[in-house]
Amino acid sequence: MGHHSGLSFRFTHAITRKPADSVASGIRAVDSGDPSGAKFREEHELYVNALQEAGLSVVVLPPLETFPDSCFVEDPAFCLPEGAIQLRPGTDSREGEGAAIRPALDAVFEKVVELPGTGHVDGGDVLTLDDVILIGLSARTDQAGADDFAKVLAEWGYKAEVCETPEGVLHFKTACSTLGDGVILATKVMADSGFFGDRKVIVVPEGEEYAANVIRVNDVVLVPEGYPKTLAAIEAAGFRTVVVPTHEARKVDGGLSCLSLRFAVS
Repeated sequence: MGHHSGLSFRFTHAITRKPADSVASGIRAVDSGDPSGAKFREEHELYVNALQEAGLSVVVLPPLETFPDSCFVEDPAFCLPEGAIQLRPGTDSREGEGAAIRPALDAVFEKVVELPGTGHVDGGDVLTLDDVILIGLSARTDQAGADDFAKVLAEWGYKAEVCETPEGVLHFKTACSTLGDGVILATKVMADSGFFGDRKVIVVPEGEEYAANVIRVNDVVLVPEGYPKTLAAIEAAGFRTVVVPTHEARKVDGGLSCLSLRFAVS
């Protein structure tokens, strides 16, 4: 895989799914109260608006009450300009989400394949950079799944590296994001990991670790509401920002990247 300029942030389309009322039963590492389906949908609408204003054509799928975490569409699939890979999330309650999102993928891509083997990969553990795709091992992504995923990526002409996500980090992207142009935003533990080589790393200020999960979408960076120090650090590095509320998503371990599949199609 050579350098694919803009692969990590130049997008034309996104797929999202409205949160269901059953999101109140969503998975979480720490109980900080149940999210409200109604409030989550209000925040989700603002999120979709931000993606559209950044230049994306956005598909909004209907809520799936059967799957409480199904609004986090990034986990059951991974998209590249060439096609999509249906993943296998590493939590039993999310089994079936891949099949549920498959029609939306088929509507966009000529090539859609399933993750081979029996291993598991959550899309939240996959960080796409312009020259490499990092796959983090976690409680949701295992070695077998990561290896099989890396093989598919290699067949498609992409370089992939498997990383050991630091202990205490739910998903690889819980603690880091790409801002594009060779710049990474990361918590201190991720910044110290060595995963990012000689890239410039902006360290998230202490106490604002949740804000490590941002998304660069074309010419703006979407940042969660309520983290002024991180917002200032991103802007000081020369990036234009848009603040989006994620208060309900956070209650079920969700962040900005989890809520959409973003990709470029010609």
